[in-house]
Amino acid sequence: MTENFDLQKHIEQGVEKIIADTLKATLRDPRESAFMARFAAAARRASKRRLELEKEDLHVPAFLIASITSSCNLHCTGCYSRCTGGTEDTEPQEQLSASDWERIFKDAEDLGVSFIMLAGGEPLLRRTVIEAAGEMQSILFPVFTNGTFMDEGYFELFDRCRNLVPVFSIEGGKIATDVRRGAGVYDQLMRNIDTFSSKGLIFGASITVTTDNIREVTSREFLDGLMDKGCKLVVYIEYVPVDEGSERLAPGEPERKYMEEAMARLRSTYDAVMLSFPGDELAMGGCMAAGREFFHINSHGGAEPCPFSPYSDVNIKDTSLKDALKSELFRRLRAEGLISGEHKGGCVLYEKREEVEKLAGRQ
Repeated sequence: MTENFDLQKHIEQGVEKIIADTLKATLRDPRESAFMARFAAAARRASKRRLELEKEDLHVPAFLIASITSSCNLHCTGCYSRCTGGTEDTEPQEQLSASDWERIFKDAEDLGVSFIMLAGGEPLLRRTVIEAAGEMQSILFPVFTNGTFMDEGYFELFDRCRNLVPVFSIEGGKIATDVRRGAGVYDQLMRNIDTFSSKGLIFGASITVTTDNIREVTSREFLDGLMDKGCKLVVYIEYVPVDEGSERLAPGEPERKYMEEAMARLRSTYDAVMLSFPGDELAMGGCMAAGREFFHINSHGGAEPCPFSPYSDVNIKDTSLKDALKSELFRRLRAEGLISGEHKGGCVLYEKREEVEKLAGRQ
């Protein structure tokens, strides 16, 4: 990271680009374009609010990741959430209530947060939380879902609340998806995507990139199929080997170089928002977690650097979102150079997890 790197300016430019790309991607849909125009105005107000707080020595990221449940119906191979204890088969204990999440969403709006990514577990299991998010029209909520709990009520909700954008998890074609997510998941997912397409609703795709599927998920054949059905957002997430025996699936330097070249090609080919993590961090002066550009709230309220780094020194049940941003763990991660500085690829916090554990008081 260069000494003159201006993080706040970079964030604002990044948000502006995402909005501009989304507006471009939705030009053929009058309702979607109208919403995005309103959201663009709200995002400008949010940006102004973040800049005001920056002058008060409080850095507010534009993005927040919220895991709203620890429950999921699937057992995907190598699931980071199950491996870190974020997702379990037992009945959720002491998870945040719908009213807790509503308070968090309102706090986020007051602070100038523009994007809240809803995850889990499987977020669609908590309909009341999704409905509360739909009421917050100044915030865009990508909902990262396995797609198996879609029903007519959800189709109507996503149609009515255009600030909710489903982002379906898919691993490539039928074979790759079912191998990781379970037999029949791909067909069910595609039926729901076809319903979205028939209703003229946009959606996104979340793709875990491994050494096995990297060529398939960046191919014209695969992406053309998604774009033809109305996909306007593709998020590539590099596989992190959180369980033993899966290290071979983690992209190495050759795969990261391939992805860098592929992203440049894809962004010039498709009218869609194309994101890559942690690949895009190379241009951002280091890891974006721990409040630099986002942080994570788990289903029990713990404020964590990111989903792959499940350590917390503050719980949102006991404090405000504003005070959670002042987390001593976040401050030390930023100040001691664990997330900033030279970034060669891969998940920095996972690779340095022993150091993070020490800062979090785990050792």
